Amino acid sequence: MLDVADKNLTIQVNEWLADFEGALSAVDAERLASIFHADSYWRDVLAFTWLITTVRGAESVAAALTSRAARIRAKGFRTSREWTPPRKVTRAGTEATEAFFSFETTHGRGDGVVRLIPDPADNGKLKAWTLLTALEELAGFEEHVGKARPTGDSYSRDFRGPNWLDLRNAAVAYEDRDPAVLVVGGGQAGLAIAARLAQLDVDTLVVDRHARIGDNWRTRYHALTLHNQVQVNHLPYMPFPPNWPTYIPKDKLANWFELYAEAMELNFWTGTEFTGGTYDDAADCWAVGLTMADGSRREIRPRHIVMATGVSGIPHLPELPGLADFAGTVLHSHAYADADAWAGKNAIVIGTGNSGHDIAQDLHSGGASVTLVQRSPTLIVNIEPSAQIPYALYDEGPSLEECDLIVTATPFAVARESHILMTTEARELDRDLLDGLEQRGFKLDFGDNGTGWQFLYLTRGGGYYFNVGCSDLVADGSIGLTQFTDIDRFVAEGARLKSGELLPAELVVLATGYKGQDVLVRRLFGDKVADRVGPIWGFGKDDELRNMYMRTGQPGLWFIAGSLAQCRIFSKYLGLQIKACEEGLIPARRSDLG
Repeated sequence: MLDVADKNLTIQVNEWLADFEGALSAVDAERLASIFHADSYWRDVLAFTWLITTVRGAESVAAALTSRAARIRAKGFRTSREWTPPRKVTRAGTEATEAFFSFETTHGRGDGVVRLIPDPADNGKLKAWTLLTALEELAGFEEHVGKARPTGDSYSRDFRGPNWLDLRNAAVAYEDRDPAVLVVGGGQAGLAIAARLAQLDVDTLVVDRHARIGDNWRTRYHALTLHNQVQVNHLPYMPFPPNWPTYIPKDKLANWFELYAEAMELNFWTGTEFTGGTYDDAADCWAVGLTMADGSRREIRPRHIVMATGVSGIPHLPELPGLADFAGTVLHSHAYADADAWAGKNAIVIGTGNSGHDIAQDLHSGGASVTLVQRSPTLIVNIEPSAQIPYALYDEGPSLEECDLIVTATPFAVARESHILMTTEARELDRDLLDGLEQRGFKLDFGDNGTGWQFLYLTRGGGYYFNVGCSDLVADGSIGLTQFTDIDRFVAEGARLKSGELLPAELVVLATGYKGQDVLVRRLFGDKVADRVGPIWGFGKDDELRNMYMRTGQPGLWFIAGSLAQCRIFSKYLGLQIKACEEGLIPARRSDLG
């Protein structure tokens, strides 16, 4: 039952939605502008534009909406009892009425979120501060879930025909067909998009160079666990069991990935190396080379390639003066396993992001004498409670689907303001630790304009550390600290400082990050394709992530990456676009959209 306050909020929201729909139907830009704040945001995820894009300012929002209104014919904007009722919230320091709603377009069903705040310049009239419109389902191509699930009759009624296992084996073999979509990479990104496409009847093959599904996590260093909490990290359709630990160990997650691929009936080839591809403009498909587990070669011709290899994939190996003269072992962080071989020895770890700190702590725990070398200022945040502040939403009560919509509904300009406030709060919570690090000579960073670690991730893919103990070891001197600028060069015995002091080492670990995806694209597809695509990740002119989760300048080439939550959320919209291309609803090249 709704109380009086909830009913009043619902009435107010539905009145705004009715005004919005009326203005859209009339294609009345002036009327539309009048129900948005002067500094407002419309984020559209496919519903009106077939893009993931943000428009800012009432006049611009109204113009963008009216330019598409006649073609999209959006209608039926309404709240629903299926959603959490409209409620008062505070987002980015602003109190607003936040409400979920549903609607329909010529293409399918959509969901949205509107945030209303009073306009003091217009007698306190409630106007939209932010608006999300997101396509959730294509008409006629709904997912096979819930009441639309397959019956299974075809597996059990024909006693002389192939059973379920026969059909699965044939599907995975691809002996008589090519997949419509090739997904390169079988981590959370590859699994999420493959699961979404499977529900949309898009024939999809995942390839991964590792020997087992989940090895992209399983083979990482021994002590690794996820740094954010379990309730944020579910994959599509199959949430983690409720008894799972708050912080998931890497091997547990890896095993879940293996189980997930089997349960979701994903076509997956392990031990398979993607060696590149060329696009056939005439045939609208790719010619792709694969090196199989047994060393043989195979060529397939998918219409789409989804690169799901992570935010970055090629290890960055900086040229360090004299490193070739070092007589010990040099490893990039991706090749580091555990500390067993280094007990009682000296190690230098270069880089102070998550990998650098975790490896330094692992080595220290294993009995090595460790020095951490800082190359650039680094954001440090305690894993609890500070690093979890951005995820508080997922503990507030709305369902996972609603939380995902709230996140999607927050334009990055608003999110920046939120993260400035969160970073300020975290700095205060972590003050003793941060002061101790500075006293040891550690150089701190808090992100561009103090926006914190999430925006460092979205722009740089790193530059921060969630403290699970290593920062305390640095602060108390248990793990040594040296600035990279204090190193003169490496010598056979270790690193010679400019002061003349020697940092002895038998091991140097380069926790120096990875090159961007655009480098990988150029290597695998050549200059022409790389130039068509352009930069990947980081922010573009519309304040959205560049070339992520949407069509690119290269037909049939798509990108998905990020956290489990990002992959869960945006795999839905990437899958819808690929299905729309397959059904001829939109052109394959982004620039072809009118």
